[in-house]
Amino acid sequence: MTEPDVTDGTLARRVGDGDERALEEIFHLHNIAVRSVAGRVLRDHALAEDVVQETFTTLWDAPEKYRTELGSLRSYLVTIAHRRAVDMVRSQVARARREDQPPEPARASVEEEVWSRTVSGSVRRALSELPDQEREAVTLAYLHGLSYTEVARHLGQPEGTVKSRINRGRCKLQTLLKDIYPFENQTA
Repeated sequence: MTEPDVTDGTLARRVGDGDERALEEIFHLHNIAVRSVAGRVLRDHALAEDVVQETFTTLWDAPEKYRTELGSLRSYLVTIAHRRAVDMVRSQVARARREDQPPEPARASVEEEVWSRTVSGSVRRALSELPDQEREAVTLAYLHGLSYTEVARHLGQPEGTVKSRINRGRCKLQTLLKDIYPFENQTA
């Protein structure tokens, strides 16, 4: 296959000249070492084969990067394979982390945020125009989610009185907020 006097530098130069036969010779000489390193790092045969292919493609694409004075061609190829395999592992770990993270909460658009603040401010102003007893009953019922019975118990008032205050307050709010929120005919 490879003649004994053929050196790493000679083979790399031949690859640089586009000699596919030289690449084949390099592959036959070093593929086992490259595959072994990739397999140890990745522990996945298919991914290791991808690294082997990438390693020899890297040599084919840029043979001038191999420098004989820095070491053997085998060491150079094994280093490329190791780096590629480590990069793959890092990529897989990063992808797994991204997939394990919960999605970010949806953010309201600027328009939605402005509208929400406008409505909120209008509701606060409208509530401030209600008589104290109605405002308190409406706030407990609609903003705190209490039932008529719970509001009556909280205020120490008869349930019928509380129900009337809530209904009167709700009707006044409908009138005050009709420009912002068109209420349908509602009864409690």
